[in-house]
Amino acid sequence: RLKEQPSLGTPPPAVCATAFCIMATVFPADQAIVVGGGLAGMSAANTVLENGGRVILLDKSSFCGGNSTKATSGINGAATKTQKAKGIEDSVDLFTSDTLKGGAKKPDVVKVLCGNSGADVDWLMDKFNLDLSLVARLGGHSAPRTHRGKERFPGMTITYALIQMVEKISERTDRAKIITKARATQLLTNAEGACVGLAYEKGGMVFQEHGPVILATGGFGADFTQQSLLAQYRPDLMHLPTTNGEHCTGDGIKMGEAIGGKSIDLEWVQVHPTGLVKPDDPDAKIKFLAAEALRGVGGLVLNAHGQRFANELGRRDYVTGEMWKNKPPFRLCLNKAASDEIAWHCKHYTGRG
Repeated sequence: RLKEQPSLGTPPPAVCATAFCIMATVFPADQAIVVGGGLAGMSAANTVLENGGRVILLDKSSFCGGNSTKATSGINGAATKTQKAKGIEDSVDLFTSDTLKGGAKKPDVVKVLCGNSGADVDWLMDKFNLDLSLVARLGGHSAPRTHRGKERFPGMTITYALIQMVEKISERTDRAKIITKARATQLLTNAEGACVGLAYEKGGMVFQEHGPVILATGGFGADFTQQSLLAQYRPDLMHLPTTNGEHCTGDGIKMGEAIGGKSIDLEWVQVHPTGLVKPDDPDAKIKFLAAEALRGVGGLVLNAHGQRFANELGRRDYVTGEMWKNKPPFRLCLNKAASDEIAWHCKHYTGRG
């Protein structure tokens, strides 16, 4: 799926319970509730609509997009139409093998991720008329399979296209509804313990929606409080900066656990090797990601002595591990050919100062 980061977010403000009123709604039998307006949530919403259902999508931010809009390298897919048109030899089996080599411990999950990847990329191109005509080989991959378009960041382009589709349907019909600034607070259960809906807070009131719930709320890498999932599972990473948005505080995970859901692999928090350091604020806790695509087109990572110390196309955990062994500061250097190949990214980065 879209490459890049865990997620950050601030905890909800403390509000006296008496300030809330409860409002329940009558719901259609074919209604699904999606929590989270990033690419996962928007993909779920569009899939529900494709299959004739109704969808209510909630996002606690003032606009949808989430961390998905920050994905700057592309989306992985094996045996896609673009690969075939370019004569790139790739397969689901090879993608699966690469993923398992990367440390994946659950082959059944890897099978779903890799097996569906090509059809998913083709779906994005066919249904949403997206340009994913450029394919690069990035870290940990044995073949070029990371797809992006010619302009803008791919995460931004892809996610906005899916948002716009749901918005268009919501404007024309009553089958779709997007509610922003809506913080999901609780999954509702029936007497048997099955999830039958959720409660959310918006504008000082609590509302309820009923129906099957799809949680697409992202990670928890932006919550640096002592009560955070990051503090619980990876306290050794609390000192690091993040490239994630403030919204990523593990809300969906916590709500699921509250009704008996089991979590897995929460200790697997990715540390990305490259981020942009602003000279006038080098210690900022929030940083902008330096895309893996910069290394994919030929960028070199140099240590304090101006020396290469790693294979830049290695997996992120490998490159990060080699950085820990070397002396900072580190520099990511591109020659003219590399910078020309990824010109939009370079222009955007330099424009940020």
